[in-house]
Amino acid sequence: MKISDKLLQVQEVHKLYGEGQNETAALNGITFDVLPGEFLGIMGSSGSGKTTLLNCIATMLKPTSGKVLLEGQNISSFRGSHLAKYRGSKIGYLFQEFELLDNLTARENILLPLSIHGVNPKKAEELIQKLAKQFDIDEVLNKFPSQMSGGQKQRAAAARALISNPSIVLADEPTGALDTKNAKILMEKLSSINETDGTTILMVTHDANAASFCSRILFIQDGVIFHELRKKVPGESRNSFYERILTVIAQLGGGSINVL
Repeated sequence: MKISDKLLQVQEVHKLYGEGQNETAALNGITFDVLPGEFLGIMGSSGSGKTTLLNCIATMLKPTSGKVLLEGQNISSFRGSHLAKYRGSKIGYLFQEFELLDNLTARENILLPLSIHGVNPKKAEELIQKLAKQFDIDEVLNKFPSQMSGGQKQRAAAARALISNPSIVLADEPTGALDTKNAKILMEKLSSINETDGTTILMVTHDANAASFCSRILFIQDGVIFHELRKKVPGESRNSFYERILTVIAQLGGGSINVL
């Protein structure tokens, strides 16, 4: 595999909290790569380090040691305007609790990343029309969050994460605040965009159903990779992949490291 083939590289990343006897390792030398166009899931129990990992990639946290490279650049070392540009143009972030601004319409919320960076209004309108169609939210573009269902709010938030055409979308428990029906709708939309547009998605989730839409899953325990699952392509159904995910989750809960 050539370096140029790797969109994201996480190299021996450690993240420590506290000092002395109170020091705790949230990440313990984790290493993996993400290829362009992948839909990668990160799973693990609470306290396993998966959210810390996502926040290091998003530059919300700085690793204690190790490197996070995006398109060959060491983003762990970014500062000031360079860091702001990275956050604004290279990553899209999809939060569990939507994080829409209540005083803005869905359209205004989605366009916010482009407004900050001064994108041409005509181009912005083309982008929002495409995403509104993909996420089936045309009818709520002029509504405020209080006038939208939870599913509509999260699909609007997903459109906002994608509007700037980021190199990678980071999704933190995106189905966590949704019912089963809306969770499935969201994951079908994200999966479709991943397949048709080649959008790279890295998703942290507890939800095996959501994870079954991924092409690969990394299971994290105690700040390191415990196991990896890949969907068998072509041919494996989502239901079959879901069953394999449940098997690993059961082993993870039991502490076994011998997972097939």
